[in-house]
Formats: sequence, structure tokens, C-alpha cells
Amino acid sequence: MTEHAHTSTPLWRNTLAARPGLDPHAGERERLRTSYTELRRKAGVLLEENARSMPDFTVHDISHVDALWETADLVCGDEVTLNPAEAYVLGCAFVLHDAAMGAAAYGTTVPEALGERRWHDLVSLAHYEREGCWPDREELDAPSAEIAEACVATAIRETHAEQAKRLVDQPWRSSAGNEIFLIEEVQLREWYGPLIGELAASHWWPVDRLAGEFRHPIGSLPWQPSEWIIEPLRLACILRLADATQVDSRRAPSYLFSLRRPRGVSREHWRFQEHISRPYRKGDRVTYSSLRPFPPQDATAWWLALEYLRGIDRELKAVDALLHDLGRDRLAARAVAGVDSPERFAELFRAQDWRPIDASVKVSDIPALVGTLGGQQLYGDEPEVALRELIQNAQDAVLARQTLQPDFPLGRVEIRLTRTDGDWFLEVRDYGTGMDEDTLVHGLLDFGTSGWSATSVRNRLPGLADGGFRPSGRFGIGFFSVFLLGDQVELITRRYDASLADARRLTFDGPSHRPLLTPVAGQGWVPEGTTVRVRLRISPYAFKGLLNRTDDERLAQLAQRLVLENAVPIHTWEPGAAEPEILPPFSLATGSPEEVFDRLYPPQAAKGRAGEEKFRLRMRDDFVSRATEVRDDRGRRIGLAMLWSSMLHQGQRDFPGTVTVNGFLSDISVSFAGYLAGQPSRASRDKAVLVAGRDQMREWMRTQEQRLRDAGLFDDSLQLELAYTLHCACHPLADDIAFALTSQGVLRLPEVREWARQRDEVFVGFGWPLTWRTRPPELNHRLSGERVRIPDNCVFICQYGFASPLSEVFPSTVHRDTAYEFARDHTTLTWQKHWWRMSDDLYGLFVRALCETWSCSLESLLAPLERRDWSDSIDVDDESLGPVPGYRFRRPPTS
Repeated sequence: MTEHAHTSTPLWRNTLAARPGLDPHAGERERLRTSYTELRRKAGVLLEENARSMPDFTVHDISHVDALWETADLVCGDEVTLNPAEAYVLGCAFVLHDAAMGAAAYGTTVPEALGERRWHDLVSLAHYEREGCWPDREELDAPSAEIAEACVATAIRETHAEQAKRLVDQPWRSSAGNEIFLIEEVQLREWYGPLIGELAASHWWPVDRLAGEFRHPIGSLPWQPSEWIIEPLRLACILRLADATQVDSRRAPSYLFSLRRPRGVSREHWRFQEHISRPYRKGDRVTYSSLRPFPPQDATAWWLALEYLRGIDRELKAVDALLHDLGRDRLAARAVAGVDSPERFAELFRAQDWRPIDASVKVSDIPALVGTLGGQQLYGDEPEVALRELIQNAQDAVLARQTLQPDFPLGRVEIRLTRTDGDWFLEVRDYGTGMDEDTLVHGLLDFGTSGWSATSVRNRLPGLADGGFRPSGRFGIGFFSVFLLGDQVELITRRYDASLADARRLTFDGPSHRPLLTPVAGQGWVPEGTTVRVRLRISPYAFKGLLNRTDDERLAQLAQRLVLENAVPIHTWEPGAAEPEILPPFSLATGSPEEVFDRLYPPQAAKGRAGEEKFRLRMRDDFVSRATEVRDDRGRRIGLAMLWSSMLHQGQRDFPGTVTVNGFLSDISVSFAGYLAGQPSRASRDKAVLVAGRDQMREWMRTQEQRLRDAGLFDDSLQLELAYTLHCACHPLADDIAFALTSQGVLRLPEVREWARQRDEVFVGFGWPLTWRTRPPELNHRLSGERVRIPDNCVFICQYGFASPLSEVFPSTVHRDTAYEFARDHTTLTWQKHWWRMSDDLYGLFVRALCETWSCSLESLLAPLERRDWSDSIDVDDESLGPVPGYRFRRPPTS
């Protein structure tokens, strides 16, 4: 816009502009006009600083302020007229509403202005969003430059409206030490300043808040005409709509775009706004159009323009509905033209060489979607998962309250199993922070929200990050697992600092039905915190019931199975029990090997298991002597485990390894015994990837191998069982580890050469219909179990697969022969493709050794197999077995 273009708008000319001829209120008008002009001049400097703090944002300088006079005319039309006092207050609010979009408006640094507690909350959320974990104290106090920059932007965006309210009374110091105010005249600043600040802040409020904040008119000043009455609600509506509708190329100049080079979503905002022409009103519709078409590479910007203008449309309709319902004069602009469909929008915003089709995902029945994705469809048929999620949520709430209220005495979680009138009920209670109604509706019930990582939740509980709060659960999507247990669910909650009248009850009749929210006042005492009570669909003692995976059908055992470490005591009440069993706080990261083992594999409470306890204690001794730590880059323990073979220990009780996520059970594995910390790989959190990286786990594997050797346990049998695991982890396999079996016994890599040198033909058997046994190493008849004699020229490679999560850390495909990767896309099983697939496993290891021994090429060994369609077999001494498949390798004549 040209300099002072706002002075040419009808709104300015009809209110604050000097009038020709006789004007009985010329002095009053001049006084307001002078004050506004001075404010605009001073604030212009402040607004220029916005680009320094928010370079990716579109223009928020004085040209945007001037343009609001124009868009105010657009939305008001002839239906609404303002008097000079209203125009002055509205104009000042125009100037200030975005004046705090830069750090200069805060008078100090943004972190200092925000306060340490709120700043740390922002850093915590930004760190979690980028790194997937909560920061420690050092990371809170000294975030990376990228996180700090993002937090400054977030802080300014979220607080600029409230900060704008303070700018009217905020003094700046001149070089001579004198105070400078944006509105210098004391009477105008003191009389109108609070209203101007509230109006400036209101553009960031929900529309529904306006009626409550701006209820009454404000009379004129003593030196003004009595009819210069101010209607704050009208001004608030005009301001928010003038600001919303001011979207055109003036806010995103092409030359400025090339200088600033905005990133990410901001870039797309610039791209579509630089296309938009000045809006105009036709009837009650505001119409936007593009200055030039959108080519395919700007399709994202086109869709963003549609969504953005739909947002303006919603804003216009919301304000119109508010004014209509209150019986106030409605504004002229009430909707945006062409945004009801992509096809109509394309008439105004042309798409060049492509056609917009609204193929976005639509959810027409949200309750049905929640019913489909919640409960069993998300978490599988494992009812205990629901208890795990409820305990995590409850513990987080208690820890959050202890963070905010350090002297809080009731830091515990209570779990009860009761029976009433033939129905079983599970109840989980905490005395934590509790929830207000807004958190219930927009946090808990917003399926898929991120819970504790949501900004809205942190804003209601400031100081969590500063107190070191690091949640383990996600109370949004995690809550819906409760429907694994049953459809009738009751939740009663009261925020820890709220009155009894604020307690709320939420009742469900299944996830696909809308819940009922009611007050609890007048129905007895409601403690602070949250209680979830669910009527179980089936008996907890039934097959696939809640206690199905316990050995003694006790709730306490189930809690200990699910909660491997806890920060607050967990009290479990069995049916009819007079006293609870208490699971005390415990940390896997600091516990001794003995304590860790006992927490993972506790003694059985059931009688008649003395023999099993002796076996457990023997296993415990082995664990204490062999288990080694896995530590992260900062030296923190993220695992304590020993390399495991299910064949090394055999007994009635199993001792699988545990993968934990934030101290709770996520998955089990026969690859190891002990625990390894993980991160969830899917929403149900029943599968996890290890926190430790490949190098850390490889070091752990080597240490475990050495401990097996030192203990004298690394015999032929264990070598055969672990050969493939060690080959994948520590590639290639060490020369002294057995990995195959011949008629002469086990075979190691150096022995392959001597064994193959004596033969011109070698048959590599696959096993079936034979079965493997490693203790002692032998092959057996699949039916009788009797030992089978191996033919002299046969070798059977013992390639036991190893289980998750080690198989994900050390995938066998990592070490494939890259020279043959070209064959991956062959449409038939060529010898090159087959070699590419087997080159990283123990069969490939044997074939390489065979090539070296016979001095031949891979092709000379594998191409004949391809010609025979990979269909070789032999007969062993027992005809009842039938042919044993495998590969027959013949020494090439030239070798």
C-alpha cells in the first residue's frame, strides 16, 4: 500500500479525517487523530522488528495495519457505522494486535519474558516432538539452536495476543532516560488503554468468549459528544474479521519471498498468498481470486489456500451467528464465496494442467471410527493391555501432581477387582492431577491426541517440565484400550486444585456411542484425581480373561508382570481382600542384577512349587554372573541382559527376555534373558524397537560371547545354537565357532577347507524331513526320534533363526553381496538372485569357503543348480524318511 493509504478508506474519512467546512467536533476529532497518527508512527518501528523474530511469517508490518482499515470497510458495509471514538479505539487495536509478533515487544528476551517454567514447558514439548523422548535437565537449560528457535516462534505465536494487551502501558526508555509510551496522552491511555489492549488480545480468543468479555457499552469522555458511545463487542467482531480477511499478495510480496526464503508450511502460505488479489464483497459473500493460475508444482499451495479461506469462512459465519443470536447489528460480510467445493473454488483459483479432486480422507461417522480403531482392533485380543495403559495414565497423573505439589502425601495408584450382582468390575484410581471439563473433552476424548505432549494440556498445568516430569503414557489414544475389557465404562475425575462442584462423571456404553458427561456435585465426596471403573465383558478367570496370563490368577501378579518399574507405589486389592498388596517403587536402571532378576522373574506365591523355585534360583545365579549392561551414549543403563538360548536352561517355567517401554511390558523374546529398553514401534505399544543402537548391541553381544567362553559354557552345542545370531551381529562368524554338522562331527570355518578338499562332491542338506538336535549335536528321525547317520559327503548347516528384537537390530540383509544386488529384480530365480539372497547367511559362508577351497567361481557352483531347478535331494540310511532336499555341489573339472 502507499504511505498512509488508510486515510483514503471510507471508515477513516467518515470518522477521524478532517472535514471541510464547519465541523462542531473538529477539535475532538483532531485530538483522536493526532494520538492515533503518533501511535502509528511509533508502532511502525516496533512492527518492522517482527520480521527479525519471525522471518518465515507473512508480512505483519504497518502495511498490514493500514490494510485493516480497508478490510474493516469490506466486512462492515453500510450495515454498521462507527463514531470517531470507536474508530480511534479500533484503529489503536489494529496497530497493537500483531505488534507483539516480534521479540522487541517483550522488552527483554522471549524466554525471560515468558518465565522459566513456561519456557521449559515449551522446550520440553519441542524436544519431544523432534527427538521422540523427553529432555533431561541439561537439555532443558541449554536446548539446541534449532529447538530454541522453534520455541521462540511458538512462544511469540501463542503469547503475542496477551503481550499486545500490555503494550499500551509498557514504557520504553529513550537515550536520555525518559519514558516513551505508544499512546502519550495520559487521559486517552488511561481511559481507553485497557479496552484497546483487550480488543487487541481478543483476535486470538474463541468467538464464544467475546460476548462474555465485552458485555456493556462504554460512555464517552467528558470532552467528547455524549453520543460517542463505544460498543466493544462490535469492535471486537470487526477487528477479528478485518484481520482474518486481510489475505492477499500485499502480505506476501514476491520480491520479499525471494529474500526471506521461508521454509515448510510457511513457504506454502507465502506461495498461495502471493497469488491472491484484493478481496471484494458481493452481497454478503467475500470473494477472493488468484492473480495467476497454480501449476502442478504449486498444488499444495492451492489446497492450502482452499483450507485457509474455509477457515475465514468459518470465522465469518461464527461472528454472524453470535451477533444474530445476541440481537446485535450484523455485519455485511457473512461468508466466503466458492469454498464449499474444490470445483467451485477452481473457478476463482485456476489450476493449470491439473484438476483438483477432493480425494482426502473423510470420516463421516467419528464414533464408529473410534469403535473400530479403539479397543480390540488397535490392541489385539489382549485384555491385560488395557490395565497396562490405565496404570501408565494413573502413574503419570500422580507424578504430575507430585511435580506441581511436592508435599502431596497420597502418591499411589490403586487397582481393585470386585464383584457386584454377578458382574465383575475393574477399578483403577489415582490421586493425581485430575482433569477439568475442557481436558476431558479436548484431551481424553479427542481420539488420537498426544496427551501429555499436547500444548493445551501443558498450558493448563504449567511447570511440569521445570519439575522434571517425564510421562510414560499417552492418555488420549491409550484410554480407549479400556474397551478391551468391556463396554460399560465410568470415569470420575476432579482436578487437584478444583472444588467439589467441578468434579465430572463420564459414562460410556461402548466406544462407538457418544459418552455422557454429567456433574458429580451432590452425590457424595469425590477425591482429587481420576477413577476409571469398567464392567468386565467376561470373568477375569475365564479363558482369555484379564488374569489369563498369570500363573496364580492374582491381580497383584498381573500388575507386577505389566509394571517392571514404577515411580509410585501400586496397591492391588484382590476380590474380598481386607488389605492391599503393595508393589513398591523400583528402577531397572539402578537396581542390582539380583534385584532386576527378582523384579522380572519373581518367586511364585502358589504352593507346591518348591522345585521350580530351586530352578529359578539357579537361573538367578547364572544371570548375576553373566548378565551385562547396555548403556546409551550418556552412560545410562538401558538394558541388563544375558544372551539367551532356550536350550541352555530347561524347566517348567520360562524366563523370556523383556522389552520395556518406559518401564512397562511391551514385548518378550527368547533371544535373551533380562530386559532391554525399547521405544514403541506402533500405537498399541506391544512391539518395540530397542533404544540401543547397533554398535551398542554388538558390543553387548561380544561381551556375552566372552562371558560364555570364560564360564566354560561355550561348547559345541551352544555354538551351533548361537552361530547364526553371532554371524549376523559380529559378521563374519569367528573361525572357532561351530556352525555345521557332518558325519565326522561339528564343522568350523577353517575345517570346511580341509573337509571339502578331500571331496569332489558335497551335498548341503536342508534338514527336513530330518530334525535337528544340538544336545548332543545330531540329526534325528522326524517320527521315531532316533539318530540318523549322516552320509560321508553331506553337511547340514545349523542356521537357527534368532528372534525379535535382536533380529531387527541385526537384520541378515545388511551383509548381502552388493555386487549382485542387480539381480534382486530378476523375475525368475537365477543363480545370481539366489546368491544375493544367501550371501549374508551361513549357507553363503559355506559356499564362499567351498569356492576358495576348490578355486572356482560362484557361477560354476550355482549355475548347475539353476539348470536343475534347485531340486536336488539324497536318500539317507532310513528309507522311511524319503528324500532329503538340498544342494549338490560338484567340483568343476577345471579346478
